[in-house]
Amino acid sequence: MDSLRTLITQYLRAAWRRRWTGVIVAWLTCGVGWVGVYMIPNTFESGARLFVDADAILTPLLRGIAADSAPTTQLEILQRTLLSRPNLEKLISKTDLDLTLNGQSDRERLMTRLATDIKVVPQTKNLFTITYRDKVPKVAHDVVQTLLTIFVESATGSNRADMENARRFLERQIASYEQQLRGAEKRRAEFRARYVDILPNETNPNVPALEGARMTASLLEGKLQDAMVSRDALKQEVENTPSMLVVESGPAAMTAAQQVAAGLPVAKNPVAEAEDQLRMLLLKDTEAHPDVIAQRKIIASLKAEAAKTAPAPKPAAVAGTPAAPTPPDPNQMKRSVPNPVYDQLKVKLIEADIQIVSLQRQRDESIRYRDKLEKMQREQPGLMAEYQNMDRDYSVLRKNYEELLSRLQSANIAQAADTQADKVKLQVIDPPEIPRLPAAPNRMLLITGVLLAGLAAGAGVTVLFGQMDRSFSTVDDLRALGLPVLGGISVLGMAPLRQRLMTVLRFGFAVAILVGVYGGLMVNILRKAALI
Repeated sequence: MDSLRTLITQYLRAAWRRRWTGVIVAWLTCGVGWVGVYMIPNTFESGARLFVDADAILTPLLRGIAADSAPTTQLEILQRTLLSRPNLEKLISKTDLDLTLNGQSDRERLMTRLATDIKVVPQTKNLFTITYRDKVPKVAHDVVQTLLTIFVESATGSNRADMENARRFLERQIASYEQQLRGAEKRRAEFRARYVDILPNETNPNVPALEGARMTASLLEGKLQDAMVSRDALKQEVENTPSMLVVESGPAAMTAAQQVAAGLPVAKNPVAEAEDQLRMLLLKDTEAHPDVIAQRKIIASLKAEAAKTAPAPKPAAVAGTPAAPTPPDPNQMKRSVPNPVYDQLKVKLIEADIQIVSLQRQRDESIRYRDKLEKMQREQPGLMAEYQNMDRDYSVLRKNYEELLSRLQSANIAQAADTQADKVKLQVIDPPEIPRLPAAPNRMLLITGVLLAGLAAGAGVTVLFGQMDRSFSTVDDLRALGLPVLGGISVLGMAPLRQRLMTVLRFGFAVAILVGVYGGLMVNILRKAALI
């Protein structure tokens, strides 16, 4: 510890002996540094803050309906491409910076400097700043203002231009697909008209025509068999049912008029009922209608049956001989009446015969159509494959055409949202201004740094010179050399206190003047900045 203290004391004594050298070095360092600081040209900064609002209401409402233009993504791309070469060329031409250029090399250097010095810094998702520094305040302002103009024009115009280009492209594609679709429809219609019998039905395209014909023939055959079974059963029932019924009636039997007056049901003739039904049919159908023709056949059949069952006329009495009257039974009298059940069964039997005839005709036509399709398919086996390929091409064209139409409608809605609803809103929060105070250099910090550097240089020089001193401060330093030391003189003499005080005052005055110059420079800087 004592050796360290002794060493420090030795360094301080050596530095003190060369104190004026340190003062001169400090003055020279500070003087040169301060002059250099004042020779640094001022740099002025102009900046602006821009707020971008991608419509938070309209965008979700149009999602899935209109084409999603992704305004946030577009703005991010604009931020990254704002300093592209075309934009910098436009910036140079609009701010008249090209008037100071002497050639292409100067233009390249200017563009490189602009790309480096212009700062586009996002502060939040929708807020970012644009700053630029230049030696001329107006140039800094003009550069930032021009960049804002370019950004706004790009944000509002590029999306609309892209939408317009996309819409024109879609319209051209739709026109091309429309021509192809019309050609495909024409070829498909001609092919289908030529082979309409063998091709699948458009109402049920999953079932081939031949398979449908086979199913129809089989179905009609089954219906015909069922109708024949039902007809045979009706015929057996008709054979087992009597056509006439014998009824008994007393003397008090009422006539038809009396039965009507009494409110009792009157049995009606089947022929009359059939004629009533015919008249009802003629009210809504013509004579050639199948129901009218069938009803006339039923009437004819009923009349023939009634003629067969009518009682034979009684023989006439011999002329001149009066017929002996048959006295009626006063208590009971028998008579025959048509059986209504038999008449109904006969009508159903006739209807069953008519249905069988109709089903036989339909079955025969279906069988002939089925045989025709089978023959055509055997003669032209690749017809269905050709039609399927044609139909597949037509389906692809139609699907693409409808998809393009849908995309065109989405593009039109998105374009309307951009042009009429201002989907993307740009707001300049802090517009650029012509700066009055320089943003750089920071002369206060630089002057302070120069002062500290000068003081450190002066102290360092004195310490360095003290290290280079070859004299010996103590007797122990001599003994360390290995030489015999006879003795030493401790004190050669003491300078007067006044002299030592004057020495310290002179040194302190020199340092105080240096610090005073520093203070004056700081006051001058603050006064220029209008801070005091």
